[in-house]
Amino acid sequence: MSSFNYPEDLRYLDTHEYVRLDGEIATVGITEFAVDQLGDVVFLDLPEIGDLLTKGERFGSIESVKAVEELNAPVTGTVIERNEPLIDSPEAVADDPYGEGWLLKLRVNDPDEFNDAMTAEEYRAEVEGA
Repeated sequence: MSSFNYPEDLRYLDTHEYVRLDGEIATVGITEFAVDQLGDVVFLDLPEIGDLLTKGERFGSIESVKAVEELNAPVTGTVIERNEPLIDSPEAVADDPYGEGWLLKLRVNDPDEFNDAMTAEEYRAEVEGA
């Protein structure tokens, strides 16, 4: 079995973003699996504070020595915070993707959208083919 961590309190997209919902604030990041697949992250492109993101649409990109991957919004909401230290040191996303390696915080329009994303178990099955 893999050594990847899939926190149960998160929801996941098949494009490897995760979302944690705390009231009407959503924290968005990329999964440990995605970080592993990307390799050494060298650049991060994130939206500005105040930008409105729409669920399922691209909001930025993450670039590694191997590839450039689009980032997709797991929920609709307005950017209220972005992880500025990560923009300066994007490789740090690999150290703690579910903690210090978060990308954005959004004020969500519809908290029910959270439930549209995959559970930890569904995401694990998706990426591990179980």
